[in-house]
Amino acid sequence: MDLKLFPLDRQMCQLLMASYGWTTEDLVFLWKDVEPVQVTKKLHLPRFTLEKLITDYCNSKTNTGEYSCLLVALIFKREFSYYLIQYYIPCCMLVIVSWVSFWLDQNAVPARVALGVTTLLTMSTQTSSINQSLPPVSYTKAIDVWTGVCLTFVFGALLEFALVNYASRSDKHREKMKEKLKEHKQWEMAQAAALEAALSDQAEDGHTFPMKPLVSRHNGGMGGDKGHPCEIHLAAPRKNCCRTWLSKFPTRSKRIDVISRITFPIVFAFFNMAYWSTYLFTEEEEERNK
Repeated sequence: MDLKLFPLDRQMCQLLMASYGWTTEDLVFLWKDVEPVQVTKKLHLPRFTLEKLITDYCNSKTNTGEYSCLLVALIFKREFSYYLIQYYIPCCMLVIVSWVSFWLDQNAVPARVALGVTTLLTMSTQTSSINQSLPPVSYTKAIDVWTGVCLTFVFGALLEFALVNYASRSDKHREKMKEKLKEHKQWEMAQAAALEAALSDQAEDGHTFPMKPLVSRHNGGMGGDKGHPCEIHLAAPRKNCCRTWLSKFPTRSKRIDVISRITFPIVFAFFNMAYWSTYLFTEEEEERNK
């Protein structure tokens, strides 16, 4: 069997009828013109459907002469509904379940880890059961592509939580640094206020400290024309809809979850479109060639 398109494949079973003792000079096999091969209506296979029959001649030539041969090819189409229910839909459901972690709170570490690990192990078990029911081959089958990509999506959801957890800890560290900086600024302002109060007390006692202004009020700034203050016009920044929407989520960890909620389903939808269009088109091409 050629299992490259499994389970969207068609298999050909050939029957050869030939004479090895009599050459074509003595015996020639011919097909009937009307219904050369008849199949009973009771013929039924659990996972295949007999699609069509092809009759042909397969005469062979050897050193002893030419021998007559008849060939009939039975084209069987694999029943896809069984694999759709047993393999494709469960794998798709597992991928969607792994996305539930994007909607859970970032602080719910046990729930998100348990969900990611459980879906990953279930997907691995599903892949192993599929491979055990098929003979080992050296090429990649269609079902291998499907299970491999689904396993990658589940693993990606687990890695996304690791990234969210790292970003959450980084956000907390940044908040602590901001609080320390804020406390330091408040301390500096308190020191400046105390120094200003001390200078005011000394001024009241008759001790003054002359100070020159850094910028003159009459020349409009450093080196400007007298009577003409310097005017600076800044263009208003353009509003980006994506940045405006992401600004609603102040922490990076929350932004990663929100982006993942949109990115993962879109990428999985594009994969489905590419997968089904590719393998269904390949199936139709092989059917035409046969």
